Amino acid sequence: MRSLMAMLRPKGADAGALYHAIVAEARRPAWYREGAVEDSMDGRFAVLSTLAALAILRLEDGDEEAVRHSVALTESFIADMDAQMREEGFGDPSLGKQVRLLVGALATRVDWWRRTRSGEMDWADAVRFSIYRDDPPLAEAATTFSSEALRRFNEGLSGFDDRDVIEGRVN
Repeated sequence: MRSLMAMLRPKGADAGALYHAIVAEARRPAWYREGAVEDSMDGRFAVLSTLAALAILRLEDGDEEAVRHSVALTESFIADMDAQMREEGFGDPSLGKQVRLLVGALATRVDWWRRTRSGEMDWADAVRFSIYRDDPPLAEAATTFSSEALRRFNEGLSGFDDRDVIEGRVN
C-alpha cells in the first residue's frame, strides 16, 4: 500500500545529479593537499557544505524550477548527512540532533556566502569561516588555493544555465 501511495504522490525536484557533482568536487585531493583542509570528517564536511551553499545560492538566482531544485539540493544534503551519521554509528536518539546541527552549519554557510555575494562580507573572511572554521593554516598559499578554488567554482556555477546546473554539469 505504501508503494502505491508513493506512486500517486507527485514527484518533487531531484537534485541527485547536482549533489553527486558537488560531492565529487569535495573529494578532490587538492582541497586537502594544496588547500591544507584537515582530511577528517570535519574538514570534508566544511568543503562539502561550502560547495553546497554556493550551489544553493546559484539555484536561488535561477528560474522557478531552479529554486525548487535548491530545496531538493538541501534535501539531498540532509539525506546524505543522515546516512553518513548512521554509518558512523549514531543511533536514533541522537541522530536527529546531530543532523540538525549539520543542517544548521549548512544554513550558516548559505548566509555567509549570501552576504559575501552581496558585498556585505569579505571573500577571504567567508573562506576562513566556511572552510577553516576561523582557524586557517599558517601557509598563506593554502588559504589562497581554497579561496581561488571556491571563486572558480562559484563563477563556474554562474556561467552555466539553470538546466546544466540542475543536471550536475558544473565542471
